[in-house]
Amino acid sequence: MDAYLDTERLTLRHFTADDVDLLIELDSDPAVMRFLTGGEPTPPEHYRERGLNNILRGYQLWDGRFGLFAAHAKDSGAFVGWFILSPEDEDSPLDEVELGYRLRQAEWGKGYATEGSRALLAKAFTDLGVNMVWAATMSTNEGSRNVLEKAGLTVTATLETPPDMLKVEGAELGGFRYEITREQWEQH
Repeated sequence: MDAYLDTERLTLRHFTADDVDLLIELDSDPAVMRFLTGGEPTPPEHYRERGLNNILRGYQLWDGRFGLFAAHAKDSGAFVGWFILSPEDEDSPLDEVELGYRLRQAEWGKGYATEGSRALLAKAFTDLGVNMVWAATMSTNEGSRNVLEKAGLTVTATLETPPDMLKVEGAELGGFRYEITREQWEQH
């Protein structure tokens, strides 16, 4: 497994064309999808027909530096979930990127989200020339909010819920945008 990034307990790597079932399995868990779709699974065709190709295209677009990364536990090799460190789209500046993660329910509460997020922040600010990292989460997603705060990000704005997410429980409460700059990270 070619590592993009190693942490104490995780290996993050680029997804490959053989990983479609990992993405389908992750997004089929209603608990994992609770704050994204109200628990509805992502249709398998999404990843088979375009989703995985878009992930792979991102590596080419950004020379493998940014994108969605498969996370595996070092001790067992088990798929834990994924992390993202990426510009918002192909026209966005490379010095402001999004941080995110989606973990298998069996891996929740083990500190993996915080560990992976902190490692990606370090990589962003020391190796990739990033000046600011942002993340967004629903106001009711306390687990995600705690992870972002442990990683050093702070709330910078409230967000309205996108129309396609209004069926999610608590969506009417909106969300938060979190940010951390390189300077803040260096002082953290």
